[in-house]
Amino acid sequence: MIDIQQRKIYILDTNVLVHDPNSLQHFDEHDVVLPIVVLEEMDKVKKGLDELARNVREASRQLDELSEACDDLSKGCELPGGGRLFFEMSHQKALDLLPESLARGGGDNRIIAVCLSVKQEHPDRQVILVSKDINLRVKARALGLKTEDYRSDRVISDLSILPSGKVRLDEEVWTAMAEGMEMLEHDRGNHFVVTWPEGMDMPFLKSFVVLPGEREIAMHCTQIDENRRVHLCDITSYRTERHAIWGIQARNLEQNMAMNLLMDAELDLVAMLGLAGSGKTLLALAAGLHQTLDMGLYEKILVTRATVPMGQDIGFLPGTEREKLEPWMGAITDNLSILLGDEAQNIGDVLGQHRIEIAALSFARGRTFTKTWLIVDEAQNLTPHQMKTIVTRMGEDSKIILLGNNAQIDTPYLTAHTNGLTLAVSAFAGWEHAGHIALKASERSRLAAKAVEVL
Repeated sequence: MIDIQQRKIYILDTNVLVHDPNSLQHFDEHDVVLPIVVLEEMDKVKKGLDELARNVREASRQLDELSEACDDLSKGCELPGGGRLFFEMSHQKALDLLPESLARGGGDNRIIAVCLSVKQEHPDRQVILVSKDINLRVKARALGLKTEDYRSDRVISDLSILPSGKVRLDEEVWTAMAEGMEMLEHDRGNHFVVTWPEGMDMPFLKSFVVLPGEREIAMHCTQIDENRRVHLCDITSYRTERHAIWGIQARNLEQNMAMNLLMDAELDLVAMLGLAGSGKTLLALAAGLHQTLDMGLYEKILVTRATVPMGQDIGFLPGTEREKLEPWMGAITDNLSILLGDEAQNIGDVLGQHRIEIAALSFARGRTFTKTWLIVDEAQNLTPHQMKTIVTRMGEDSKIILLGNNAQIDTPYLTAHTNGLTLAVSAFAGWEHAGHIALKASERSRLAAKAVEVL
């Protein structure tokens, strides 16, 4: 247990509890102060069925349990790690510490006032304001307060370590590996067994290794043995008309890797990250139609996405669930028009004929998807909790395809470090029944490719 003089005093902003209802657990070795305005702000958003309201209710339940077990709240509620939780009630006195330039009525300014008051009462201890609000942190620093962003919810701390799904070898490394290479039989071409160099990060199982040379060749990492022995197998080339899937050919090496993952019946989960126009949705739909209608591996294709409003919310749109979702599913219907050609005159009729369903993500809870090709579009807007909910709905003989772009996050409290897509890619990396690839080249048009580069 940390001595009381060594314990820090953390003052939490509302958005910390809203973002992570279990955030108190990350501070329980220290003292935590919750300004009363935080509870008032939480009370305003506790009603509803969305993620924000659920988080607020969960945080409120935890606060209720802690306060109920405390005989004297003025002495603080004991936290499991040895610290104490205090509820700051005397904000009127604290407001006198604010400079005249700051309004007294704003919730953020009242939180700053509490920080100033606590710092004045405990000059010998470290007082830290924790908030995800950048402007609040800047204002607090300007008044001499120490502030921190809430980082405990980060799936990864550095985006550069997020798996890309492929490893590129240079000529020198590949030549050294080839010296002790063993060649085995393989039904689709070459099967190499090589010893991976010491000091070089091992590839993930089901990832790709790109060999050096004028014509880039990708091989699939299908097995990793002891003593750093890695099995590399040739992949199918979907860059020719002969192997086109529903008329779609891979336009670059990364798309070819993606199509190999999508067509691999042994994989239950495939994640594709990529910039706008990289072909994620088109490839996922083409592979789904082929394996559902032509091969009969799945009974239906289900498409869903997080409906993050940038204008009207889905609830204010008239009509059935499908009619409400149509404005959100423009990317799906646009790509279906490309795949179906003349048949796509009436998308509404075509969806039923081709066993394609469109569903809202909010209705996934309680369902089980069996023999389903499930496409989750715009997965970067899912929280880790939502991602867990949708992945755990998958039943037997189903496959889930996660599509997203971490550069286009529309949800206020999510970042590339904390969203559900990053969680899924990190958590399933190396699992023998999951694959992941990052697409970088834009194939939509030369204008779109240039826009990605310069805008």
